[in-house]
Amino acid sequence: MTAELPWLGLRPGLIAAGHDDGELRRLRRVGELQTLRRGAYVSAADPRLDDELVRHRLLITAGLASLASGAVVSHCSAAVLLGLPLWSIPLDRMHVTRPQRTGGRRSRTMHVHTAPLRGEDVIEIGGIALTSPARTVIDLARSAPFEAAVVTADGALRDGLMRSVLADGVERVAGWRGAAAARRVAAFADGRSESVGESRSRVAIVRSGLPAPVPQWEVWRGSALVGRCDFGWPELHAVGEFDGRVKYGRTLHPGGDLGEVVFDEKLREDELRAEGLHVARWTWRDLDAFDTAAARIRRGLCT
Repeated sequence: MTAELPWLGLRPGLIAAGHDDGELRRLRRVGELQTLRRGAYVSAADPRLDDELVRHRLLITAGLASLASGAVVSHCSAAVLLGLPLWSIPLDRMHVTRPQRTGGRRSRTMHVHTAPLRGEDVIEIGGIALTSPARTVIDLARSAPFEAAVVTADGALRDGLMRSVLADGVERVAGWRGAAAARRVAAFADGRSESVGESRSRVAIVRSGLPAPVPQWEVWRGSALVGRCDFGWPELHAVGEFDGRVKYGRTLHPGGDLGEVVFDEKLREDELRAEGLHVARWTWRDLDAFDTAAARIRRGLCT
């Protein structure tokens, strides 16, 4: 029977198609059917369930039918629909906002927030009403840890959100819970960060007491570009590189050799050192405990 199910089955449609509650209970019991939320099912064998973002989109689709009038998709759920990066933010619940003072609630699969919504705060994608990029960033910045919020804010600026629009949005929530946190995130956000790892790196660098770097700093030898570095401290003659595996994946052409890419990166680093620059590198693992990487950067800044 599960082979006959649509990619997402809602109970009214399944009952209308001839299935019954006893059949649905049996399929859930034997593990052939997975419940996204009450009355919404998907085949447990569907490979899309292994992708956290796709699974959350399914959860959003399942929850739309039960939304109260005026409610819009918001917070991390809006970020998913907008294609904004998320890091360390749980996606087990669909988040929506209703434009009223009270009535917020949280269940196992849905978190209903209450807050004013202006016309510029709401957009529509594929027939779904959701918060705008600026409002989405602000809502996350008001409720999520600083580092996680910066990841999303950087991504929104990188995707074209105007800093002035974000700043105006922050001013409109002055006095709301978390407004000060939103102001700090908006001030720190920088669309020049090209990945989650680079956004987290900027936070780690500043938290370590190091000077704020220039993202995507270009090093020139006359009219020739030596290299574009993830981070630069021009006056201190130092650069920093976040070595996420995805960086090499983007550089590698179809049929290319990863070893050649790594070798080219080594030659590039030699060129940077020849310009009198200290080069410090760090990886994903370093971001979870940045002291050692910070010490390497600090040594370079002090030489």
